[in-house]
Amino acid sequence: MAYDQTAAEARPTTAPQPQGAGRSASDLAMRLDAELRDAHPLTILRRAHETFGGGLALVSSFGAESAVLLHLASQVSKDIPVLFLDTGMLFGQTLDYRKTLSTSLGLTDVRDLRPAFADLATVDPKSDLWRTDTDACCEIRKVLPLDRALGEFSGWVTGRKRFHGGDRLRLAVVEESEGKIKFNPLANWGKAELDAYAAEHQLPAHPLVAQGFPSIGCWPCTKPVDDPNADVRSGRWQGQEKTECGIHVARAPGAAPNVGDGI
Repeated sequence: MAYDQTAAEARPTTAPQPQGAGRSASDLAMRLDAELRDAHPLTILRRAHETFGGGLALVSSFGAESAVLLHLASQVSKDIPVLFLDTGMLFGQTLDYRKTLSTSLGLTDVRDLRPAFADLATVDPKSDLWRTDTDACCEIRKVLPLDRALGEFSGWVTGRKRFHGGDRLRLAVVEESEGKIKFNPLANWGKAELDAYAAEHQLPAHPLVAQGFPSIGCWPCTKPVDDPNADVRSGRWQGQEKTECGIHVARAPGAAPNVGDGI
């Protein structure tokens, strides 16, 4: 389903509070991380769902490794909202994979988040901003749509793992992010565990993996990787210092992303 901004504005602006609300988000994150830092991903997801209920969302790229987390989540509840950033720059194979995987796993609430027309018209009218400013392109196509969608949630789940390297090397299983609790159930798993789980449950692979794409994002900024020993994310933003799209980059307290001002 596409993200409906009108419907979103009609929803409550205050995200549902988790059980045990009253503690600060940072205190709750520290307590949950201490409890879950060595737990199996399924245990982490169950605890997240028990804590937040309808106030929990899962963010998925439907990329190279996404099937594992989505399958795990479907064992907890097939109704967990899954937020998919349809940037308008994705590979056609990713859009097809999103449909087939959602159907095969029985996911009932996959929401396609798209950039706002006004943001595109103002900042990227020719759809070529990626050529000159990849950070600004990610801002309007990923960061802002996700910020809007997460407004109704108190907790969210990501598929990040430490073995991806870079800023993810010190990734916690549970962390606080801008007042929300973020769960990273696969933080402790490596490629061997992911591959074994996918094989055990016969999960379909993203079609571009067989073509040499170990990590898959938007087509202008994703390249195949020839070296099997290269970093998993080495095909993303090749030749740049950039390693993250921005949705996992902390902002200063109270700061909000801006469009059209300094971009």
